[in-house]
Amino acid sequence: EVQLQAFGGGLVQAGGSLRLSCTASGFTFDDYAISWFRQAPGKEREAVSCISSNDGSTTYADSVKGRFTISRDNAKNTVYLQMNDLRPEDTAVYYCAAGSRIIYSMLGVPSSYEHWGQGTQVTVSS
Repeated sequence: EVQLQAFGGGLVQAGGSLRLSCTASGFTFDDYAISWFRQAPGKEREAVSCISSNDGSTTYADSVKGRFTISRDNAKNTVYLQMNDLRPEDTAVYYCAAGSRIIYSMLGVPSSYEHWGQGTQVTVSS
């Protein structure tokens, strides 16, 4: 069974940190680029970060560059998103997604990803 499960969301004050994790099963994890998306109420789902399948190269949306760090541990089938200096505008449901035909440097659109996690809520208070 193909599964992606996201964990680590919560309520934090502005300036705080959270570490999200996404664990995968049911597919060949290291053949897939993995991205984090987020969606706030009333807004489109937007790509936050992506890590490539082969060499671990990463890219970030301008809004999180310098604050968020994506990493992966293929031995554990897990991707992480370290989120520092959180801001109220980071409040959203965060989703992990896997794609086998993703150009990581361009992040991609949601329809380009084959597998999705259930999402985890991140709320940043001011």
